[in-house]
Amino acid sequence: MTGLDVAALEAIDVHTHCEVSSRGHASLSDELHAASGAYFKVEGERKPTLEEMAAHYRERRMAAVVFTVDAEHATGTPPIPNEEIAETAAAHSDVLVPFASVDPFRGRAGVRQARRLVEEYGVKGFKFHPSIQGFFPDDRLAYGLYEVIEETGAIALFHTGQTGIGAGVPGGGGIRLKYSNPLRVDDVAADFPHMKIILAHPSFPWQDEALAVATHKPGVHIDLSGWSPKYFPPQLVHYANTLLKDKVLFGSDYPVLSPDRWLADFAKLPIKDEVRPKILKENAARLLGLTDSPL
Repeated sequence: MTGLDVAALEAIDVHTHCEVSSRGHASLSDELHAASGAYFKVEGERKPTLEEMAAHYRERRMAAVVFTVDAEHATGTPPIPNEEIAETAAAHSDVLVPFASVDPFRGRAGVRQARRLVEEYGVKGFKFHPSIQGFFPDDRLAYGLYEVIEETGAIALFHTGQTGIGAGVPGGGGIRLKYSNPLRVDDVAADFPHMKIILAHPSFPWQDEALAVATHKPGVHIDLSGWSPKYFPPQLVHYANTLLKDKVLFGSDYPVLSPDRWLADFAKLPIKDEVRPKILKENAARLLGLTDSPL
């Protein structure tokens, strides 16, 4: 992290996915990956490597938070190793910020792994995808992980709302949308009041629930990834401009949505001049501990 020069960055993308390991192992089955690509209208099927992601963001003078999703219990697909992501991010610390993902169903072994990833590998947060992992965020199953995250000062990032993963596959590939209602994170924020939380994506069809939780719980933030800004609900734009101007974060969902497209569409939104830099960089820099400004 010492290689990251915040002042020189144009933006910090808090939501990008590592979809392939150095050995070519994918984070999703071919069926789910194809469905995601079709949902997001991704051109081409090739997944960028971490080194290619680093180059992509370096060219744009941006930093990117990068992670995978460990959902082996529900999907049967082994995850891309968190250690590999952290090590590669360390080698590209001028642009990549490592997050990890630990399947809550790993139990005590997962809790030990989470602590080791923070203390030995320097990961800054953990990605949860309740719909793919098959758990409600407020299930006590995950509380051991939250204890480690809160204690170490890391960040918990939760997918919220509908997902393109499994879209169009019979039965949605077995993925259930109910798990990703952001209101299920409210208990988590209450039970772990000092844990930093990000609700990922415009939370369709529960946008108002996400706004309610973020305005009520000081540690809860919202990232704007996974949607082109031209499709943002009006109330999300309004809150980003006002009550949540210090708690809303730029995220693209790269590689399914490029930062170039996201930023081009974001430029057309009626965001106040003084709020725009907060969303693009300043809020993330503070949340990630890259600046001395208090949360």
